[in-house]
Amino acid sequence: MLSIGISPCPNDTYIFEALAEKKIDSNVLELDFQYHDIAVLNQKSQSQELDIVKISYANYFQIAEDYILLRSGGAMGFGVGPLLLSKEKIAPNRQHSVVIPGKNTTANFLLQYAFPDLKNKTEIPFDKIEDAVTNNKFDLGLVIHESRFTYKEKGLHEILDLGAYWESKEKLPIPLGGIAIKRNLASEYGNKINELIKESIAWQESQINLSNYIQSHAQEMQTNVMQQHIDLYVNAFSIDVGAEGERAINFMKNMLLPNFNQPIFIEC
Repeated sequence: MLSIGISPCPNDTYIFEALAEKKIDSNVLELDFQYHDIAVLNQKSQSQELDIVKISYANYFQIAEDYILLRSGGAMGFGVGPLLLSKEKIAPNRQHSVVIPGKNTTANFLLQYAFPDLKNKTEIPFDKIEDAVTNNKFDLGLVIHESRFTYKEKGLHEILDLGAYWESKEKLPIPLGGIAIKRNLASEYGNKINELIKESIAWQESQINLSNYIQSHAQEMQTNVMQQHIDLYVNAFSIDVGAEGERAINFMKNMLLPNFNQPIFIEC
């Protein structure tokens, strides 16, 4: 029995449904699924609470001694980055307060990349950020996931698409989050889990409608927003990061942990 933590977001439940709901044969491998916000998953990875865990790629370089990345199951791509929002159109400066979904998230990494002077940061769950800015509790909000599709309904303005900014500067896909497995388990289980994730995605692609499993974990999200979320975050990089994805993560490594010399990805 291996413990595994993913988020309840539609891209993760889409990818892992066949495994979590035993729709495919896991070859006697038992997985105990837990569902947490990405900031919580990052924290659990730092305390090594889970054998397999979805983490922000920016967080990975704090746990790289103990975990190695799988090549499948993650979120990466072009046009998938976080947005910096405000209630009124402003030019961000060091005086402004900003609410973020977690200090170890890739979203915060990209915020720091674009606006290094923004230091007055507060962490709250990602799904509370829009309302916090709307209610004037903070000047700026860093949003991820489905908030990309809903912020205009809340009367918020886009200050900067941080993913687009990264892409324009580095010409690399945005490395949002990946699946990590403990290094001491990787040689025995890494490739098996990697292949099962691919099988799970293939199973999901054969389905016509969004399942109750996906919808129940997404809570109150509208069906069309769920589908937009999946369409944006589940792509070819979710099946395998590929050479381009590796370049993006290695670029991040050189910024965050340049002297780390162990393998980052399992060998398939």
